Amino acid sequence: MAGAKGSKHQKTSVTAGGEKEVQNNAAPYGFLGQEWLSKPLPDKASTYRVLQWAVTFLAFAVRFKDLPYPREVVFDEVHFGKFASYYLERTYFFDVHPPFAKMLIAFVGWLVGYKGAFKFDDIGLSYDSNPAPFVAYRSLSAILGTLTVPVVFNTLKELNFRAVTCLLGAMLVAVDCAQVIDSRLILLDATLIIAVALSFYCYVRFYKVQLKAPFSSQWYAWLYATGASLSFVMSTKYVGVMTYAAIGAAVSVNLWQLLDVRAGLSVRKFVKHFSQRLNGLIFAPFALYLFWFYVHFAILTGSGQGDDFMSPQFQETLTDSPLAKEAKQVNYFDIITLKHKNTNAFLHSHPDRYPLRYDDGRVSSNGQQVTAFTIEDPNNQWEVLPTVELPSQHGHPVHMDDVVRFRHIVTGTYLLAHDVASPLYPTNEEVTTAEEEQANGSNLHETLFQLQAVNKNDNEQILKTKASLFRIVHSDTTVALWTHNDVLLPEWGFRQQEVNGNKKIVDPENTWFMETIVNIDDERKKYVPKPIKKLSFFTKWSELQRLMFEHNNKLSSDHPFASNPESWPGSLSGVSFWTKDEEKKQIYFIGNILGWWFQVISMALFCGIVVADLIVRRRGLHPLNKLAREKLYGPLSFLFVGWLCHYLPFFLMGRQKFLHHYLPAHLIASMFSAALWEFVFTDNKSLNLERDEEDPAVPYDSSPRLNYISLCLFVVAISIALIWCFVFFSPIIYGDVSLDVAQVKSREWFNMKLHFSK
Repeated sequence: MAGAKGSKHQKTSVTAGGEKEVQNNAAPYGFLGQEWLSKPLPDKASTYRVLQWAVTFLAFAVRFKDLPYPREVVFDEVHFGKFASYYLERTYFFDVHPPFAKMLIAFVGWLVGYKGAFKFDDIGLSYDSNPAPFVAYRSLSAILGTLTVPVVFNTLKELNFRAVTCLLGAMLVAVDCAQVIDSRLILLDATLIIAVALSFYCYVRFYKVQLKAPFSSQWYAWLYATGASLSFVMSTKYVGVMTYAAIGAAVSVNLWQLLDVRAGLSVRKFVKHFSQRLNGLIFAPFALYLFWFYVHFAILTGSGQGDDFMSPQFQETLTDSPLAKEAKQVNYFDIITLKHKNTNAFLHSHPDRYPLRYDDGRVSSNGQQVTAFTIEDPNNQWEVLPTVELPSQHGHPVHMDDVVRFRHIVTGTYLLAHDVASPLYPTNEEVTTAEEEQANGSNLHETLFQLQAVNKNDNEQILKTKASLFRIVHSDTTVALWTHNDVLLPEWGFRQQEVNGNKKIVDPENTWFMETIVNIDDERKKYVPKPIKKLSFFTKWSELQRLMFEHNNKLSSDHPFASNPESWPGSLSGVSFWTKDEEKKQIYFIGNILGWWFQVISMALFCGIVVADLIVRRRGLHPLNKLAREKLYGPLSFLFVGWLCHYLPFFLMGRQKFLHHYLPAHLIASMFSAALWEFVFTDNKSLNLERDEEDPAVPYDSSPRLNYISLCLFVVAISIALIWCFVFFSPIIYGDVSLDVAQVKSREWFNMKLHFSK
């Protein structure tokens, strides 16, 4: 029972306020292993220090080797170099990733005095012809990639593993081909990986302090350091949610243990544990996450290439915005052009008619075709007409939510929707036009359309070209005009886009705006400078956040180097980053294949050990001693679950997936694999069958002996294999060596498809 004198599991700690707190950890093998982590380091501090510096120097050497080569734009440097230039010019751009890592790159450019003139437009463009601080940008990645290695080393050290085990885990990252390539280029991955590594390191430090002094200054420092690291992950890429899941799983298990009455905590004390974690790991990181967006908006104040992604209200907050000059009030009897926001196509009609019968046998109205056309043409022009008589044809503005009619200028017919199936979407309505006689007679009700504001704040506002977004909703049948470019009309429709009536009224793809006024009067042509509008931070942030998620989910098109998650752990195929045809050189993104398969074997072995242990324990046998099971279900399970959290979610994603998405999982698998083999080389058998008086199912700790020499020889052998594999693939890591056909073919392992292999 909690508080019983002489309990083997009972511990007394002193809080920051001097209050004594009894803890005996509910689980006999506490999460991360309480007794295992409480042991002193197994090796001398100097041993750890020497090996850490050695592997860090190796990581530095392979990342900074010939860093300026190639002196050309490589792979996604076209994106992130360009974004840095936009930051330095302070012009607005749109990207699906959060801003932190991109601003970090731009900050380096600012430090060296770069102004952002070069826009990194295409892979292969020369940096000699287009001066840019590419070496400084790449150095940032190389420094972060190098620093990741000692973080990995020290995470294993804090988990109480031997120095050679820490060396092996760090080596798996230091000389991994994929980790090296991504930390030599102007990419976000080096920032992402070190933030993931710091999240695990800081949480382990936090957990260890909790065992001795919860609510101490150190406890708070490591709690908020963990939260900050998690925030850096989320602020770099949204795969950071997986790191949150990994650390969140550990926090949840730990809280569940503290809730147990045997842990000796009062309800009040448990609530304090819970609330402080909530503050340190959720609220504070979210505030930091928002801060980077605040800086992002503060920097990007000028109109730029990202304007079109944003709402007109957002665009009007930018200096030099075209909307400030081109947004004109729309009046009734104006001749205008209508444009679909998603496809950038004009609402169009021409004298040709729908076929009387489609290929599938369905019958149409044989009415005049209404399509969407991406080229400017007189057939794109429509007159906006009121539904009630006005005193004159001049100066009466069109408001949002007005019911209007559209007359096609070239053919003199009126836009109409009716209950006839559209050509490509039988469930949607056909959109056509009606002659004036029918439009003003029996078909009048079918020519009425309401202009519904997309933004509720725009209700009843005066409609302006370019600035006002609306849905064109048919008053009679309640469908919204919609067009799409995934499938085009057949030859009879001149391969133009179909326009139909969509029953899903509020679908974002139903959005239109008026592009130009053809017959605009001189008074409205005059440009009167307008003050820059303001939007609240949260209004801008919520709009950008929604668009980032939407566009991220739309990245589902086929890509020649996309791959599925099941191929990643074995590094079966990679990605071509750069080629130099005349010299037959290339950079090909691939992992250290021996290292990645070593991890696969390690994870399979772990699963086998756990399953075997669970089965034999069901039969009343306890082959593992207490300390062995603390390691197995503590640090090893923590890292294994972390790997699962960074790998399995990709099977649920519909977007494009590439091998580099596996790098955070690879980082965790490196620590896990090294730790597992120390467990394997330890004599974990339970020699003393006497049972603990409080838990008869748990054998006493038998002080397991590590076969240290064997472990050292094993680490040396694996390290040599890793270095050999790295050197063998170095011509396609650095791209600085020309290979003949035979040499290229010898490096086409598994499903790799290299250039110049024929």
